Amino acid sequence: MSVSFKYWDECADPEDMEAMWNHPEVRTEWTGAGETEGQRVHLSRDPDGQPYLTQTEMRAVAEIVTRRQFDKKLDPEMICAIAELESNRQPLAMGCDKKTNLITIGIMQVSPKVAEWIVREEDYLLFPVEEDPDILYKPFVNVYFGAAYLRWLSNFDGKKQFDGPSPIEAPTFPTSPVSPSKGFDLYWDSRVSSEDMEHMWNHLDVFKEWIKSKEIRGKVRFSCNKEKKPYLSRVELRAIAEIIVSKYFSTRGINPTVLCALADVVSMRFIDGNEASTGLMGIDYSTAFWLYKEMGYRAYRVDYIEDLTNPFVSMYFGAAYLAWLSEYEGR
Repeated sequence: MSVSFKYWDECADPEDMEAMWNHPEVRTEWTGAGETEGQRVHLSRDPDGQPYLTQTEMRAVAEIVTRRQFDKKLDPEMICAIAELESNRQPLAMGCDKKTNLITIGIMQVSPKVAEWIVREEDYLLFPVEEDPDILYKPFVNVYFGAAYLRWLSNFDGKKQFDGPSPIEAPTFPTSPVSPSKGFDLYWDSRVSSEDMEHMWNHLDVFKEWIKSKEIRGKVRFSCNKEKKPYLSRVELRAIAEIIVSKYFSTRGINPTVLCALADVVSMRFIDGNEASTGLMGIDYSTAFWLYKEMGYRAYRVDYIEDLTNPFVSMYFGAAYLAWLSEYEGR
């Protein structure tokens, strides 16, 4: 990879550096580390020598971008959580989906094709990504396009087939990585425990939505796209996130809004996941099993990979992983 950064000044414009120095927590952290305003600021490095943003720096970038370009309509915590999960806050991170050959780069793992689509179709014209895709390695640029994609997702109605070019390149909605859902699998009650179903029925917004769609207890249908791929409505997704946080993470600082945003980005709310990952939150089986066995997150069992296609199970281990990341130090 030809792109490399040693100093903040190499990956941030002077205006961005001024904004960072004007952020009180960043100023305190930088001066405490021996940095001097007006001189080049060192990027932190992990034991492997890879540059990364500290949590303070990541938070500042998210706050600055959302304040400047998105009128504070996006939650900086959501952006920070995605950066944590996608890249460990490493601006030079790069990934590749082996099935689609889709390249993702930077701190929020934005695909150049996604960024180009956003510029072309959504008129986010601040950065010339079509001319120079490598600018996506710059934290402020990457967060800008990641936030723009989140804004697009927040206006996306999953109950309608998307007719335009998909920003994640797939011409249709993702295909389940597990067995195609048929028959009883299209019902909530076949995947979710009776206890969790009771919590769903007791959630006022879910109750209203299900009654309006004429659902009956014991046989609640999942919403499906034209290819019969089951997904959650935004009301259902929000309810699951709130229930999981309330029951298991109420003292851990986990934000249901962040969990919902992650599900939107990772799986577009499809309960089977997509071609690259399993389940609503995209938590792979090995990670879920490690969290269950080694870290003590045992509210739900994960005996088989198919267990992660239960939206409550996937949400639980997604929240558990986020809780673990928020406490992990040394990166």
